Amino acid sequence: MELLSFMYSGKLSTNSAPHVLDVLMAADKFEVASCMRYCSQLLRSQLMTPESALVYLELSSSVSMASAIQPLTDAAKEFLANKYRDLSKLMGYSLSKYFILVITTAHILTTIISLIVRSQDEVINLPLAGIEAILSSDILQVASEDAAYDFLLKWARAQYPKVEERREILGSRLGRLIRFPYMTCRKLRKVLTCNDLDNEIASKAVLEALFFKAEMPHRQRALASEDSAASHRFVERAYKYRPVKVVEFELPHPQCIVYLDLKKEECTNLFPSGRVYSQAFHLGGQGFFLSAHCNMDQQSQFHCFGLFLGMQERGSVTFTVDYEFAARTRPAGDFVSKYKGYYTFTGGKAVGYRNLFAIPWTAFMAEDSLYFINGILHLRAELTIKQPQQQIG
Repeated sequence: MELLSFMYSGKLSTNSAPHVLDVLMAADKFEVASCMRYCSQLLRSQLMTPESALVYLELSSSVSMASAIQPLTDAAKEFLANKYRDLSKLMGYSLSKYFILVITTAHILTTIISLIVRSQDEVINLPLAGIEAILSSDILQVASEDAAYDFLLKWARAQYPKVEERREILGSRLGRLIRFPYMTCRKLRKVLTCNDLDNEIASKAVLEALFFKAEMPHRQRALASEDSAASHRFVERAYKYRPVKVVEFELPHPQCIVYLDLKKEECTNLFPSGRVYSQAFHLGGQGFFLSAHCNMDQQSQFHCFGLFLGMQERGSVTFTVDYEFAARTRPAGDFVSKYKGYYTFTGGKAVGYRNLFAIPWTAFMAEDSLYFINGILHLRAELTIKQPQQQIG
């Protein structure tokens, strides 16, 4: 009756979501596309919740004229992508920041842990359509693509206990949403031996990732641009830890050369006291990272760009690392050494230079700056271990 009324008046008697959904399904059954579009518009105009968004996503597989409700499907995907955009916060809470507030009662601590577990359970319990919406998003905030991959495996293992089912769903629906080119080489090695993935699919994904990593930066950007309208597998997300390219050598000494690229807008966001960290890389069995800072020069009292090398693990091993920082400069575009030295790491320590370019922040960020080539700051760190590792007594 409501559908017939719409065909005469072009309106519905009520805007309640359950009622509109019923009319939409009836309109699909009788192939009244105009009514489906009208219902879709009504539902999009109402306040959306995670529950309603998931219902709207499932609609596309339940109706015969899915194109008529595509705007509603897109809105539902966008809502879920925004709702769960900070995946690093949802899945990787750190209690340390809460202890800064001086927790004085066991009740408060219990409440915090309960909230953390609840948020993680909420994401892990999302259905397939919800996970697809989240992982297909370019605005997903996650520590690294390694973390996105680990999250996907955790979700798949929780939702599909049988390994055969996991392989099928990862191979047909979800594996393509992971951006393997931005994963670390250490994690890519684990992908090849992961029992949850079909061997052929895993090998193809890793090979494509390695070819992408071998491309020059301008070619990588071109591939990302070409791919943005399709699978997005070459499009970089908003990672908490910036991807790096690493070249390793074993002889004559253990050595690695690390390339870190920062966009000009990323550097702009560092002012006045921000910092950005790279993904971890390894040398001599130890994990290292780079961190770029906006510092206050203590002598000249102006802000400047700093670059530091840090060691991840706190352990019983200490060794001396020779290091050199360099940056590409205009007009030639060659890497020019900016700072070199050596440092004995004992874990949890960092070394570097507070004013890498020996200029104020304003000159570093100026339009005629020598250090941004097509809007990209290209940094290089070379690490060499020349002295044998020593055990701390």
